[in-house]
Amino acid sequence: MSKALPIMIQGTMSNAGKSLICAALCRIFRQDGYTVAPFKSQNMALNSFITDEGLEMGRAQVAQAEAAKIKPSVLMNPILLKPTTDVGSQVIVNGEVRGNMRAADYFKYKKQLIPDIMKAYDTLAEKYDIIVIEGAGSPAEINLKSDDIVNMGMAKMAKAPVLLVGDIDRGGVFAQLYGTVALLDDDERRIVKATVINKFRGDVSILAPGLDMLYDLVKIPCAGVVPYTRVDIDDEDSLSERLTAGERKEIDIAVISLPRISNFTDFSPFSRFSSVSLRYVRNLFELGSPDMIIIPGTKSTISDLRWMRQNGLEGGILKAASRGIPVFGICGGLQMLGKKISDPYDTEGGGEIAGMSLLPIETVFAKEKTRTQTEGVFSGVGGVFSGLEGLYYRGYEIHMGQSGESCAVLRSGNVYGSYIHGLFDENGIARAIVKALYDIRGLEFDENAVFDVHAYREGQYDKLADAVRGALDMDLVYRILREGI
Repeated sequence: MSKALPIMIQGTMSNAGKSLICAALCRIFRQDGYTVAPFKSQNMALNSFITDEGLEMGRAQVAQAEAAKIKPSVLMNPILLKPTTDVGSQVIVNGEVRGNMRAADYFKYKKQLIPDIMKAYDTLAEKYDIIVIEGAGSPAEINLKSDDIVNMGMAKMAKAPVLLVGDIDRGGVFAQLYGTVALLDDDERRIVKATVINKFRGDVSILAPGLDMLYDLVKIPCAGVVPYTRVDIDDEDSLSERLTAGERKEIDIAVISLPRISNFTDFSPFSRFSSVSLRYVRNLFELGSPDMIIIPGTKSTISDLRWMRQNGLEGGILKAASRGIPVFGICGGLQMLGKKISDPYDTEGGGEIAGMSLLPIETVFAKEKTRTQTEGVFSGVGGVFSGLEGLYYRGYEIHMGQSGESCAVLRSGNVYGSYIHGLFDENGIARAIVKALYDIRGLEFDENAVFDVHAYREGQYDKLADAVRGALDMDLVYRILREGI
């Protein structure tokens, strides 16, 4: 018999703030003395993580696990869908690739995964006091509800009361909440125990009459109005507001915003330097003349390289590299910088393409995915980033392509590449790179700019928890938790 008390966060739409509300509740419950774990039955995202066991899961649940101060486990995200095209995804079950499926085929297949979902959930529920479950998108997708396994379907399986979150920052929050509730079946409405209005800016007293009218309409109490809170916590997907061109600062780093960009949070450490702009660019005009160019990972390496070739970004990168501008590729970006990419097993659509020939490697996509955590000390890096020598790194690899290189960083002149996600996260690594960029420009670097990444992350989770705790009626939340459905 499962012992954990579940509570579920659903949203009126994608990017309503479900992931961060879940992270906040994980930290709040932990602060209050409970053991707590996050759970999301099915996640669709290109931001993924490799666990200690070499299994793949969504980064949102990794962040929530960090908020709960526990190690991430694939049990927290038994199904991960990684889009490969507009109509298909790689299906990952219990951390391992099950295959590629078109959306229509997966829709027919997904109910067969319910035993995997419930085994993962029940295993977690035996170990923790509270499970914070995250939904996906909206529970009111009336064309999909009959086979739902991630919103109301999951709530029923876990017997979890639901808090329904609406995003006021996009406008129409009362219509969002009312419309969502109206489209639910009677048994589903009974599961929704409270609403939450998220991302509010301004005087909450002005909102009060609307809250009263909403209650009269849906007969569901509002648990609180959460203020718009800027916190630096990993986002779930490409809806992140980080993926914008942004303003240019003293040191300018441009990240190529590939159509199928994955693990864009790899580069967040650079944004924590007040004098550094981290811009995500989609065309040659936005690229401009940065101090460093990063080509990130991607779920569709060959098609995204073609995209760069067609819109002129590849030419811009080649010109920048020839002028001595540092270029750094991570995972798929590393593969693009090589001489050739081949996909003989149709892993990502098949075919072969010439690379940018800036690194002396050739990549062949294999049948099996490399999934591993890795750590070590930089050695033999050289060049403009020789300041990395001797620094400790830790990260993880997720790739189908094999390039014949096993070193942490491969270099040719001012062009660098690595298969390691999270490479810049450890203390001192981003700082060493930023200092090198200052040196190239002949600018004075603040030697006191020491940054403790782990303390910073903890502070961000606490900041989020404080904002959500102050906004929610936590007595009501605990009552909902205890009473269940």
